[in-house]
Amino acid sequence: MRRTIIVVLALLALSHFARAAEVHVAVAANFAAPMKVIATEFEKATGHKAQLAFGASGKFYAQIRNGAPFHVLLSADVAVPAMLEHDGHAVAGSRFTYAIGTLVLWSARPGLVDDQGAVLAHGGFKHLAVANPKLAPYGAAALETLGKLKLATALQPKFVYGENIAQTYHFVASGNAELGFVALSQVMQDGRLTGGSAWVVPAGMHQPIRQDAVLLLPGRDNAAATALLRFLREPATQAIIQSYGYRR
Repeated sequence: MRRTIIVVLALLALSHFARAAEVHVAVAANFAAPMKVIATEFEKATGHKAQLAFGASGKFYAQIRNGAPFHVLLSADVAVPAMLEHDGHAVAGSRFTYAIGTLVLWSARPGLVDDQGAVLAHGGFKHLAVANPKLAPYGAAALETLGKLKLATALQPKFVYGENIAQTYHFVASGNAELGFVALSQVMQDGRLTGGSAWVVPAGMHQPIRQDAVLLLPGRDNAAATALLRFLREPATQAIIQSYGYRR
């Protein structure tokens, strides 16, 4: 009897993983850290494997329109998924907000950035890293914040533009820019700053950084793609996302 149970369980496990599929996911650069964790948990829970590519949402838009075989897009904004849906490159009605990003002014140097962001007005730095606002929503939010502070014009000569938020983070982490506006998820884990000094920009300083997911046409018959989108909505997954500083 015991042997029969073991055989049945083994067959069920084999059947589960035999149905496993692979999903190719285009992921906004700011979401790299949590998505790596989510992909591991997703494979454990479902047997499906997620192949991840990280980059700027604007660049993914161009690649997808030109036939890049992604199944799912996790964008840094709402505009790119909406345009892909409008243009017929995404499944209608599949869009939803999976996270709301948090902007942070960060320096790799402890003590440089105060918790009110006053360093921006007081100076004492030569370079301020900002993501390209034409491609990266976090860059647009950074410029909006500086506008609210009436510092955009004065600080513009100090701007060092990153192609995306990942490159912007690298500028600051490497010391090529003393400070910069990055995603909180890049410098936070388990609710704590991983190093350096930071000012978490209040949400009211810029438009919400709503990040939408969408099912792309190549993924409409892919079981792993639809399973991943469901997985992103689950409470346990949302808890992972929030642990990296995202809002709901």
